[in-house]
Amino acid sequence: MGLHVLKFGGTSVGSLKRMEHVADILIERAKKHQVVAVLSAMSGETDALLQSARHFTHQPSERELDVLLCTGEQKSVALMSICLQSRLQKAVSFLGSQIPIRTDIDHTRARIEEISDTKIRKALEGGSIVLIPGFQGVSDDGDLTTLGRGGSDTSAVAVAAALKADLCEIFTDIEGVYTTDPNVEPLAKKLSKITYDEMLELASLGAKVLQTRSVEFAKKYNMPIHVRSTFKLVPGTWVVEKVDPMEALVVSGITYTKNEAKVVVESMPDRIGLAAELFSLLGEAGVVVDVIVQNVSKDGTTDISFTVPRDDLSKAMEVVESHRNSLKQERCKGDPHISKVSVIGNGMRSHSGVAAKMFKVLADAGISIQMISTSEIKISCVIDEQKSKEAVKVLHKAFELDKIEPKEVNDFA
Repeated sequence: MGLHVLKFGGTSVGSLKRMEHVADILIERAKKHQVVAVLSAMSGETDALLQSARHFTHQPSERELDVLLCTGEQKSVALMSICLQSRLQKAVSFLGSQIPIRTDIDHTRARIEEISDTKIRKALEGGSIVLIPGFQGVSDDGDLTTLGRGGSDTSAVAVAAALKADLCEIFTDIEGVYTTDPNVEPLAKKLSKITYDEMLELASLGAKVLQTRSVEFAKKYNMPIHVRSTFKLVPGTWVVEKVDPMEALVVSGITYTKNEAKVVVESMPDRIGLAAELFSLLGEAGVVVDVIVQNVSKDGTTDISFTVPRDDLSKAMEVVESHRNSLKQERCKGDPHISKVSVIGNGMRSHSGVAAKMFKVLADAGISIQMISTSEIKISCVIDEQKSKEAVKVLHKAFELDKIEPKEVNDFA
Protein backbone atom coordinates (compact mmCIF):
# COMPACT_ATOMS: atom_id res chain seq x y z
CA MET A 1 0.00 0.00 0.00
CA GLY A 2 1.45 3.31 -1.08
CA LEU A 3 0.81 6.88 0.02
CA HIS A 4 -0.74 9.15 -2.59
CA VAL A 5 -1.35 12.90 -2.38
CA LEU A 6 -4.11 14.07 -4.72
CA LYS A 7 -4.86 17.73 -5.39
CA PHE A 8 -8.14 18.97 -6.85
CA GLY A 9 -8.50 22.49 -8.20
CA GLY A 10 -11.42 24.90 -7.99
CA THR A 11 -13.08 23.65 -11.16
CA SER A 12 -12.86 20.04 -9.94
CA VAL A 13 -14.75 20.91 -6.73
CA GLY A 14 -16.79 23.71 -8.31
CA SER A 15 -20.20 22.30 -7.36
CA LEU A 16 -21.69 19.75 -4.98
CA LYS A 17 -22.20 17.36 -7.89
CA ARG A 18 -18.54 17.67 -8.86
CA MET A 19 -17.55 17.11 -5.25
CA GLU A 20 -19.46 13.82 -5.36
CA HIS A 21 -17.44 12.83 -8.43
CA VAL A 22 -14.19 13.68 -6.62
CA ALA A 23 -15.41 11.61 -3.66
CA ASP A 24 -15.80 8.64 -6.02
CA ILE A 25 -12.17 9.07 -7.12
CA LEU A 26 -10.92 9.29 -3.52
CA ILE A 27 -12.89 6.25 -2.34
CA GLU A 28 -11.64 4.15 -5.26
CA ARG A 29 -8.02 5.20 -4.64
CA ALA A 30 -8.33 4.50 -0.91
CA LYS A 31 -9.05 0.83 -1.68
CA LYS A 32 -5.36 0.36 -2.58
CA HIS A 33 -3.49 3.28 -1.00
CA GLN A 34 -3.41 5.73 1.86
CA VAL A 35 -4.83 9.00 0.52
CA VAL A 36 -4.32 12.66 1.33
CA ALA A 37 -6.42 15.10 -0.70
CA VAL A 38 -5.52 18.78 -1.01
CA LEU A 39 -8.44 20.91 -2.15
CA SER A 40 -8.79 24.39 -3.61
CA ALA A 41 -11.73 26.68 -2.92
CA MET A 42 -14.77 26.07 -5.10
CA SER A 43 -14.50 27.82 -8.46
CA GLY A 44 -15.26 31.54 -8.07
CA GLU A 45 -15.21 31.44 -4.25
CA THR A 46 -11.91 33.28 -3.80
CA ASP A 47 -12.90 36.03 -6.24
CA ALA A 48 -16.24 36.45 -4.45
CA LEU A 49 -14.48 36.81 -1.10
CA LEU A 50 -12.10 39.39 -2.56
CA GLN A 51 -15.02 41.31 -4.01
CA SER A 52 -16.72 41.35 -0.60
CA ALA A 53 -13.59 42.77 1.04
CA ARG A 54 -13.25 45.44 -1.63
CA HIS A 55 -16.82 46.55 -1.03
CA PHE A 56 -15.40 48.34 2.00
CA THR A 57 -11.98 49.40 0.71
CA HIS A 58 -9.80 48.92 -2.36
CA GLN A 59 -6.80 48.20 -0.10
CA PRO A 60 -7.89 45.81 2.64
CA SER A 61 -5.38 44.70 5.25
CA GLU A 62 -3.35 41.79 3.91
CA ARG A 63 -3.56 40.07 7.29
CA GLU A 64 -7.35 40.26 7.30
CA LEU A 65 -7.48 39.18 3.65
CA ASP A 66 -5.62 36.01 4.60
CA VAL A 67 -8.11 35.33 7.40
CA LEU A 68 -10.96 35.83 4.93
CA LEU A 69 -9.54 33.90 1.97
CA CYS A 70 -8.66 30.84 4.05
CA THR A 71 -12.39 30.22 4.49
CA GLY A 72 -12.77 29.20 0.83
CA GLU A 73 -10.57 26.13 1.13
CA GLN A 74 -11.89 25.45 4.63
CA LYS A 75 -15.40 25.15 3.16
CA SER A 76 -14.16 22.71 0.49
CA VAL A 77 -12.45 20.27 2.86
CA ALA A 78 -15.32 20.30 5.35
CA LEU A 79 -17.90 19.58 2.65
CA MET A 80 -15.74 16.84 1.14
CA SER A 81 -15.24 15.19 4.52
CA ILE A 82 -19.00 15.25 5.14
CA CYS A 83 -19.61 13.82 1.66
CA LEU A 84 -17.16 10.96 2.23
CA GLN A 85 -18.53 10.18 5.68
CA SER A 86 -22.05 10.04 4.25
CA ARG A 87 -20.78 7.17 2.09
CA LEU A 88 -19.36 5.37 5.13
CA GLN A 89 -15.78 6.28 4.19
CA LYS A 90 -13.67 7.41 7.14
CA ALA A 91 -12.41 10.95 6.52
CA VAL A 92 -11.09 13.90 8.48
CA SER A 93 -10.24 17.47 7.53
CA PHE A 94 -7.40 19.52 9.01
CA LEU A 95 -6.80 23.23 8.52
CA GLY A 96 -3.31 24.49 7.75
CA SER A 97 -3.09 25.87 11.28
CA GLN A 98 -4.08 22.51 12.82
CA ILE A 99 -1.47 20.38 11.05
CA PRO A 100 0.41 22.84 11.20
CA ILE A 101 1.77 24.05 7.87
CA ARG A 102 4.33 26.62 9.04
CA THR A 103 5.02 29.60 6.78
CA ASP A 104 6.79 32.93 6.97
CA ILE A 105 4.74 36.05 7.82
CA ASP A 106 4.55 37.48 4.29
CA HIS A 107 0.76 37.82 4.08
CA THR A 108 -0.97 36.91 0.76
CA ARG A 109 2.30 35.46 -0.62
CA ALA A 110 3.75 33.40 2.22
CA ARG A 111 6.30 30.65 1.72
CA ILE A 112 6.12 27.25 3.37
CA GLU A 113 8.91 26.59 5.87
CA GLU A 114 7.89 23.35 7.60
CA ILE A 115 5.03 20.83 7.65
CA SER A 116 4.36 18.54 10.61
CA ASP A 117 3.32 15.04 9.59
CA THR A 118 2.17 13.78 13.02
CA LYS A 119 -1.60 14.39 12.78
CA ILE A 120 -1.76 13.37 9.14
CA ARG A 121 0.01 10.04 9.70
CA LYS A 122 -2.10 9.22 12.76
CA ALA A 123 -5.29 9.79 10.76
CA LEU A 124 -3.99 7.75 7.82
CA GLU A 125 -3.05 4.87 10.10
CA GLY A 126 -6.62 4.98 11.43
CA GLY A 127 -7.92 4.37 7.92
CA SER A 128 -9.11 7.90 7.15
CA ILE A 129 -8.79 9.87 3.95
CA VAL A 130 -7.14 13.11 5.09
CA LEU A 131 -8.42 16.36 3.59
CA ILE A 132 -6.18 19.43 3.65
CA PRO A 133 -7.01 22.92 2.40
CA GLY A 134 -4.53 24.17 -0.16
CA PHE A 135 -3.19 27.71 -0.35
CA GLN A 136 -2.97 28.29 3.41
CA GLY A 137 -0.71 27.98 6.42
CA VAL A 138 0.10 29.62 9.73
CA SER A 139 3.01 31.80 10.87
CA ASP A 140 5.05 31.28 14.04
CA ASP A 141 2.94 34.04 15.62
CA GLY A 142 -0.24 32.09 14.93
CA ASP A 143 -1.45 34.32 12.10
CA LEU A 144 -3.23 32.65 9.19
CA THR A 145 -1.36 33.07 5.90
CA THR A 146 -2.00 32.33 2.23
CA LEU A 147 0.48 31.37 -0.46
CA GLY A 148 -0.84 33.49 -3.34
CA ARG A 149 -2.67 32.48 -6.51
CA GLY A 150 -1.99 28.89 -7.51
CA GLY A 151 -0.75 28.14 -4.01
CA SER A 152 -2.77 24.94 -3.70
CA ASP A 153 -0.39 23.26 -6.16
CA THR A 154 2.49 24.24 -3.88
CA SER A 155 0.62 22.99 -0.81
CA ALA A 156 0.04 19.60 -2.44
CA VAL A 157 3.65 19.05 -3.49
CA ALA A 158 4.98 20.31 -0.15
CA VAL A 159 2.66 17.95 1.76
CA ALA A 160 3.70 15.07 -0.51
CA ALA A 161 7.37 15.86 0.14
CA ALA A 162 6.86 16.13 3.91
CA LEU A 163 5.08 12.76 3.98
CA LYS A 164 7.58 11.18 1.57
CA ALA A 165 4.60 10.16 -0.54
CA ASP A 166 4.98 7.85 -3.52
CA LEU A 167 3.52 10.45 -5.86
CA CYS A 168 1.55 13.67 -6.10
CA GLU A 169 -1.31 13.93 -8.58
CA ILE A 170 -2.72 17.26 -9.71
CA PHE A 171 -6.29 16.82 -10.94
CA THR A 172 -7.49 19.65 -13.14
CA ASP A 173 -9.82 20.45 -16.04
CA ILE A 174 -7.27 19.51 -18.71
CA GLU A 175 -5.78 16.11 -19.51
CA GLY A 176 -2.13 17.03 -19.00
CA VAL A 177 0.69 19.22 -20.29
CA TYR A 178 0.49 20.00 -24.00
CA THR A 179 3.11 20.97 -26.57
CA THR A 180 1.37 24.36 -26.73
CA ASP A 181 -1.97 25.93 -25.86
CA PRO A 182 -4.62 23.82 -27.68
CA ASN A 183 -6.79 26.95 -27.90
CA VAL A 184 -4.13 28.51 -30.14
CA GLU A 185 -3.00 25.38 -32.00
CA PRO A 186 -5.64 22.63 -32.23
CA LEU A 187 -2.93 20.15 -33.30
CA ALA A 188 -1.17 20.47 -29.93
CA LYS A 189 -0.31 17.07 -28.42
CA LYS A 190 -0.37 15.87 -24.84
CA LEU A 191 3.10 15.00 -23.51
CA SER A 192 3.53 11.71 -21.64
CA LYS A 193 6.51 12.99 -19.67
CA ILE A 194 8.29 16.28 -19.14
CA THR A 195 11.22 17.19 -16.88
CA TYR A 196 11.11 19.52 -13.90
CA ASP A 197 13.36 21.98 -15.73
CA GLU A 198 11.11 22.06 -18.79
CA MET A 199 8.01 22.47 -16.63
CA LEU A 200 9.67 25.30 -14.69
CA GLU A 201 10.32 27.16 -17.92
CA LEU A 202 6.74 26.59 -19.10
CA ALA A 203 5.31 27.72 -15.76
CA SER A 204 7.49 30.83 -15.62
CA LEU A 205 6.34 31.74 -19.12
CA GLY A 206 2.69 31.70 -18.24
CA ALA A 207 1.60 28.10 -18.82
CA LYS A 208 -1.31 27.73 -16.39
CA VAL A 209 -0.90 24.01 -15.72
CA LEU A 210 1.27 24.15 -12.59
CA GLN A 211 2.35 26.97 -10.31
CA THR A 212 6.10 27.68 -10.47
CA ARG A 213 6.80 27.16 -6.77
CA SER A 214 5.12 23.75 -6.83
CA VAL A 215 7.54 22.59 -9.52
CA GLU A 216 10.48 24.02 -7.57
CA PHE A 217 9.39 21.96 -4.55
CA ALA A 218 8.99 18.85 -6.70
CA LYS A 219 12.46 19.27 -8.18
CA LYS A 220 14.06 19.90 -4.78
CA TYR A 221 12.56 16.75 -3.26
CA ASN A 222 12.40 14.69 -6.48
CA MET A 223 8.65 14.26 -6.09
CA PRO A 224 6.95 12.89 -9.24
CA ILE A 225 3.90 14.93 -10.28
CA HIS A 226 1.12 13.49 -12.42
CA VAL A 227 -1.05 16.15 -14.09
CA ARG A 228 -4.36 14.67 -15.19
CA SER A 229 -8.04 15.38 -15.78
CA THR A 230 -10.66 15.07 -13.06
CA PHE A 231 -13.37 14.47 -15.61
CA LYS A 232 -11.69 12.01 -17.98
CA LEU A 233 -9.76 9.38 -16.08
CA VAL A 234 -6.97 8.67 -18.54
CA PRO A 235 -3.20 8.93 -17.99
CA GLY A 236 -1.98 12.51 -18.06
CA THR A 237 1.54 13.96 -18.04
CA TRP A 238 4.29 12.96 -15.61
CA VAL A 239 6.63 15.71 -14.45
CA VAL A 240 9.85 13.96 -13.44
CA GLU A 241 13.58 14.48 -12.93
CA LYS A 242 14.70 12.80 -16.15
CA VAL A 243 13.18 11.50 -19.36
CA ASP A 244 14.72 8.49 -21.11
CA PRO A 245 17.06 9.81 -23.84
CA MET A 246 15.20 7.64 -26.36
CA GLU A 247 11.95 9.46 -25.48
CA ALA A 248 13.38 12.96 -25.01
CA LEU A 249 12.37 15.65 -27.50
CA VAL A 250 14.73 18.33 -28.74
CA VAL A 251 11.87 20.81 -28.40
CA SER A 252 8.98 19.76 -26.17
CA GLY A 253 6.92 22.92 -26.03
CA ILE A 254 6.08 26.29 -27.58
CA THR A 255 4.64 29.00 -25.38
CA TYR A 256 3.89 32.68 -25.53
CA THR A 257 3.12 35.46 -23.07
CA LYS A 258 1.15 38.60 -23.84
CA ASN A 259 1.54 40.30 -20.48
CA GLU A 260 4.74 42.00 -21.65
CA ALA A 261 5.91 45.55 -22.33
CA LYS A 262 9.17 46.99 -23.63
CA VAL A 263 11.06 50.04 -22.40
CA VAL A 264 13.78 51.68 -24.49
CA VAL A 265 16.07 54.18 -22.76
CA GLU A 266 17.95 56.06 -25.47
CA SER A 267 21.25 57.92 -25.71
CA MET A 268 22.66 57.62 -22.20
CA PRO A 269 26.36 58.38 -21.63
CA ASP A 270 28.26 55.10 -21.96
CA ARG A 271 29.93 54.81 -18.55
CA ILE A 272 30.90 52.00 -16.20
CA GLY A 273 28.12 51.10 -13.78
CA LEU A 274 25.30 52.65 -15.80
CA ALA A 275 23.36 49.40 -16.26
CA ALA A 276 23.84 48.51 -12.59
CA GLU A 277 22.45 51.90 -11.56
CA LEU A 278 19.43 51.66 -13.88
CA PHE A 279 18.40 48.15 -12.88
CA SER A 280 19.04 48.80 -9.18
CA LEU A 281 16.58 51.69 -9.35
CA LEU A 282 14.01 49.47 -11.05
CA GLY A 283 14.56 46.68 -8.52
CA GLU A 284 14.08 49.06 -5.60
CA ALA A 285 10.76 50.09 -7.14
CA GLY A 286 9.67 46.45 -7.32
CA VAL A 287 9.83 46.24 -11.12
CA VAL A 288 10.84 42.79 -12.39
CA VAL A 289 12.99 42.98 -15.54
CA ASP A 290 13.20 40.09 -17.98
CA VAL A 291 14.92 40.43 -21.38
CA ILE A 292 17.73 43.03 -21.63
CA VAL A 293 19.55 44.33 -24.71
CA GLN A 294 22.24 47.04 -24.67
CA ASN A 295 23.58 48.78 -27.77
CA VAL A 296 26.71 50.92 -27.80
CA SER A 297 27.12 53.58 -30.48
CA LYS A 298 30.29 55.20 -31.76
CA ASP A 299 29.52 58.59 -30.22
CA GLY A 300 29.94 57.36 -26.64
CA THR A 301 26.26 56.88 -25.86
CA THR A 302 24.28 53.72 -25.22
CA ASP A 303 20.69 52.52 -25.60
CA ILE A 304 19.25 49.96 -23.18
CA SER A 305 16.05 48.06 -23.96
CA PHE A 306 14.33 45.76 -21.50
CA THR A 307 11.00 44.05 -20.95
CA VAL A 308 8.77 44.24 -17.88
CA PRO A 309 5.31 42.94 -16.97
CA ARG A 310 2.76 45.08 -18.80
CA ASP A 311 1.19 46.21 -15.52
CA ASP A 312 4.57 47.66 -14.48
CA LEU A 313 5.20 49.69 -17.65
CA SER A 314 4.05 53.01 -16.19
CA LYS A 315 6.04 52.44 -13.01
CA ALA A 316 9.19 51.57 -14.99
CA MET A 317 8.81 54.69 -17.14
CA GLU A 318 8.34 56.83 -14.03
CA VAL A 319 11.49 55.41 -12.43
CA VAL A 320 13.58 56.20 -15.51
CA GLU A 321 12.13 59.70 -15.97
CA SER A 322 12.49 60.60 -12.30
CA HIS A 323 16.25 59.88 -12.46
CA ARG A 324 16.95 61.81 -15.64
CA ASN A 325 19.59 63.91 -13.86
CA SER A 326 21.73 60.86 -13.08
CA LEU A 327 20.91 58.63 -16.07
CA LYS A 328 21.06 61.57 -18.52
CA GLN A 329 18.99 59.80 -21.17
CA GLU A 330 17.82 61.67 -24.24
CA ARG A 331 14.43 59.97 -24.22
CA CYS A 332 12.52 56.98 -22.82
CA LYS A 333 9.91 55.10 -24.84
CA GLY A 334 7.45 52.40 -23.81
CA ASP A 335 5.71 49.80 -25.96
CA PRO A 336 2.87 47.75 -24.42
CA HIS A 337 2.12 45.88 -27.64
CA ILE A 338 4.72 43.11 -27.55
CA SER A 339 4.65 39.39 -26.87
CA LYS A 340 7.32 36.83 -26.03
CA VAL A 341 7.30 33.50 -27.86
CA SER A 342 9.56 30.70 -26.60
CA VAL A 343 10.70 27.23 -27.59
CA ILE A 344 11.58 24.91 -24.72
CA GLY A 345 13.24 21.52 -24.59
CA ASN A 346 15.84 19.54 -22.65
CA GLY A 347 17.20 18.29 -25.97
CA MET A 348 18.66 21.71 -26.69
CA ARG A 349 21.45 20.86 -24.27
CA SER A 350 22.85 18.37 -26.78
CA HIS A 351 21.47 19.57 -30.13
CA SER A 352 22.67 22.59 -32.07
CA GLY A 353 20.76 24.60 -34.62
CA VAL A 354 17.53 25.16 -32.69
CA ALA A 355 18.02 28.92 -32.49
CA ALA A 356 18.89 29.21 -36.18
CA LYS A 357 15.81 27.18 -37.11
CA MET A 358 13.57 29.28 -34.87
CA PHE A 359 14.84 32.57 -36.30
CA LYS A 360 14.47 31.34 -39.90
CA VAL A 361 10.93 30.07 -39.33
CA LEU A 362 9.88 33.42 -37.88
CA ALA A 363 11.62 35.32 -40.69
CA ASP A 364 9.96 33.18 -43.36
CA ALA A 365 6.60 34.01 -41.75
CA GLY A 366 7.39 37.72 -41.90
CA ILE A 367 7.65 38.02 -38.12
CA SER A 368 10.28 40.51 -36.96
CA ILE A 369 12.35 39.67 -33.87
CA GLN A 370 12.87 42.67 -31.56
CA MET A 371 14.84 41.03 -28.73
CA ILE A 372 16.28 37.58 -27.92
CA SER A 373 16.83 35.78 -24.63
CA THR A 374 18.28 32.29 -24.14
CA SER A 375 18.92 29.74 -21.43
CA GLU A 376 20.24 26.19 -21.59
CA ILE A 377 16.82 24.79 -22.52
CA LYS A 378 14.89 27.85 -23.73
CA ILE A 379 15.02 30.44 -26.51
CA SER A 380 12.67 33.42 -26.31
CA CYS A 381 11.98 36.10 -28.91
CA VAL A 382 10.18 39.37 -28.30
CA ILE A 383 7.84 40.09 -31.21
CA ASP A 384 4.82 42.20 -32.12
CA GLU A 385 1.84 41.13 -30.02
CA GLN A 386 -0.41 40.74 -33.06
CA LYS A 387 1.95 38.10 -34.47
CA SER A 388 2.13 35.93 -31.34
CA LYS A 389 -0.45 33.28 -32.25
CA GLU A 390 0.88 32.99 -35.78
CA ALA A 391 4.38 32.53 -34.36
CA VAL A 392 3.19 29.70 -32.11
CA LYS A 393 1.54 27.92 -35.03
CA VAL A 394 4.50 28.12 -37.44
CA LEU A 395 7.01 27.07 -34.77
CA HIS A 396 4.83 24.19 -33.59
CA LYS A 397 4.66 22.88 -37.16
CA ALA A 398 8.34 23.51 -37.94
CA PHE A 399 9.51 21.50 -34.92
CA GLU A 400 6.98 18.75 -35.83
CA LEU A 401 5.30 18.79 -32.44
CA ASP A 402 2.02 17.98 -34.16
CA LYS A 403 3.45 14.56 -35.06
CA ILE A 404 4.20 13.39 -31.53
CA GLU A 405 2.57 10.10 -30.58
CA PRO A 406 1.97 10.14 -26.80
CA LYS A 407 2.88 6.94 -24.96
CA GLU A 408 0.66 5.83 -22.11
CA VAL A 409 2.49 5.67 -18.79
CA ASN A 410 1.42 3.62 -15.75
CA ASP A 411 -0.63 5.96 -13.58
CA PHE A 412 -0.20 3.97 -10.32
CA ALA A 413 -3.96 4.23 -9.73
